[in-house]
Amino acid sequence: MLRKGITESFGAAIHALDATRLTDAVINRSKRMILDTLGVGLLGTTTAVFNKALAYSQLFTSGERSGVWGKPGATLPPAYAAFVHGVAVHSMDFDDTWHPATHPSGAVLPALLALAETLPSRPSGLDLLLAFNVGIEVQGKLMRFSREAYNIPERFHPPTVVGVMGSAAASAKLLGLSPAQCSHALAIAASSAGAPLANAATQTKPLHVGNAARRGLEAARLAQIGLEGNPAILDMDSGFGVYYKDYSPSAMADSAAGGFKWILEDQDVAVKRIPAHLGMHWVVEAALAARGKLENTVGNFDLSQIRHITLRVPPSKYINCPSPATQHQARHSFQFNACSALLDNRVTVASFGEAQINRPALKELLSKVNVETPEDNHPSFDEMYCEVEIETDQGQSYAARCDTFYGHWRRPLSQDDLVEKFSLNASSVLCAQAVEGLVDVIGSIERLSECSVLGSYLKMTSSPHNQLYSRRGL
Repeated sequence: MLRKGITESFGAAIHALDATRLTDAVINRSKRMILDTLGVGLLGTTTAVFNKALAYSQLFTSGERSGVWGKPGATLPPAYAAFVHGVAVHSMDFDDTWHPATHPSGAVLPALLALAETLPSRPSGLDLLLAFNVGIEVQGKLMRFSREAYNIPERFHPPTVVGVMGSAAASAKLLGLSPAQCSHALAIAASSAGAPLANAATQTKPLHVGNAARRGLEAARLAQIGLEGNPAILDMDSGFGVYYKDYSPSAMADSAAGGFKWILEDQDVAVKRIPAHLGMHWVVEAALAARGKLENTVGNFDLSQIRHITLRVPPSKYINCPSPATQHQARHSFQFNACSALLDNRVTVASFGEAQINRPALKELLSKVNVETPEDNHPSFDEMYCEVEIETDQGQSYAARCDTFYGHWRRPLSQDDLVEKFSLNASSVLCAQAVEGLVDVIGSIERLSECSVLGSYLKMTSSPHNQLYSRRGL
């Protein structure tokens, strides 16, 4: 028997994986990912970048239509529904993060929900769950073709590299494509992969996830009607290997032969408690702890007491932003997040509003910050730490270090806290009945006869006055 090529092995695995392979751990973790992704996506539909993406997408028409989250009566062509929902999910940088580094869910779930609405076969909740996990698994496998991928990225934004491949794989699975068609879907998607990190901290960064969701779905649909790409796209340095300096691919295990195991079984995702780049969560926890030490000693926190602030963080240019002027820059600024935590004793959704960013007190605190990058602080979400040291005018020093923040895969959010995050996010758009319904439905999604019920809840909006942002804190 001839050995399969790497791309061929991926196509065969995507086609062959079935729901009997889903373990309890994978089901439970992926249900948490789906719930969190819908929550941050619903909140994201209130942002300026989502509204711009929606206005653009409404220029296009087609016979097939998919609903828009939180917009009763609004529909889009499925690819554009995937696009705007991917943008919404990443609009606040509030979506889950995996290791090696990427945002795995935002590229996959919007594509699947948009596609499911158009299929005459009426996919079940288990069909959706399986396709979702196929999309997550493909991303995890591809990232493990490179040691470089384990670090905070330097060149490409990871969801644009592996996210589009995950979307293509998940969409191909839901469409029931043949092994060869699955391989071609990956090859087609690879020609839409890759976006430079220079657009991080701008309104364009959320488009990276939206484009990954859309282009992956389109790749699967193109493969379905017979379009072909390079059947060895994953095997070649000039194929998918162009995105990594140390590309070393390997075949995907044959599930029928018993050698297959989900990466999600062993590697959980990080779920964010604040809407900012993952690295910010370490510095916020350290800043809150340092402030607590100061208050325990002097009895209160007074801005005028502080002479100097030192942040010891891993080296990363695109999350070192000393004077952020926009919310997107603020979400990628160690300095801003540390100072917001010190000043307000919390970081919330509201912390990234224009008025909060431009506060004189915050700018004064930012002027006192110095950033250091110790040699032992590796630029990896699995190994990094953040330390915050406050020096007072009296010469006293208060320091705290965070090695693993609450929400990291080593210290996951409790189910109660994850549901609370979802409920606060979703309540910004949906009525209470819909919020509770989504929690219940996703909690038992593997037993759902038709996943279309999710779309029904996603259209049940609430009063515009039902805003809970101010209650959210770390």
